[in-house]
Amino acid sequence: MQQAFGMAVPETVDEMCRPTTSAVLVYDAQVGILAHVQDRDRLVERISAVLQAAREAAVPVLYVRHVSLPPTHMGVTALRTAMAWQRVQDAAAVTAAFPPDAPHTQVVGELAPVDGEPVFDKLGMSAFVGTPVEQVLRDRGVTTLVLVGAVLEIGVEPTARHAADLGLLPVVVDDACGVVDTQAAERSLAGLDYSLLSHRCSSREVVAAFGSAALPSEAAPT
Repeated sequence: MQQAFGMAVPETVDEMCRPTTSAVLVYDAQVGILAHVQDRDRLVERISAVLQAAREAAVPVLYVRHVSLPPTHMGVTALRTAMAWQRVQDAAAVTAAFPPDAPHTQVVGELAPVDGEPVFDKLGMSAFVGTPVEQVLRDRGVTTLVLVGAVLEIGVEPTARHAADLGLLPVVVDDACGVVDTQAAERSLAGLDYSLLSHRCSSREVVAAFGSAALPSEAAPT
């Protein structure tokens, strides 16, 4: 750990992911989203390993999930976004893709919150927009935000960038972040690396930093 100007500046995953100053954010681990990621079951195993290690180390775990407004209450941006994602040309044909109470909007059972871990609903890509995530982290004295979930190239990347702009240290656990489009995910990771504002590592490294047992062999990164 470097020391400069009265500040401790972490350099390694162990230094960044200290249990007393870290939190884990599970991004959009929803039934209808994980259904589309590559190698879903292995992704769930890796996220589960990070969550188990965090819980054993008393690291706070927070969830966000994507929800949709009824089309009657969508604005211009929401309608245009829905048209793009739903591949429709007529704004009147847009539907609510993720109604809050729909089964496919819920967090998958294997990764369900425990012991009152909060789940915050959001309408956009960054986990910080329209949610109390930042307030919760500040009140806990969190400085490192460990990101897992899906989808890396859609929502995890903008959340990592936003976290850095808020003065947090985002750690993207790249093998515990689901991917739909490989090339798009590679561009996202390259962009994060180029910006130098976030760090990325493996689920095994985070588990070790939290002080838990090593990942089971079937969840080990290839």
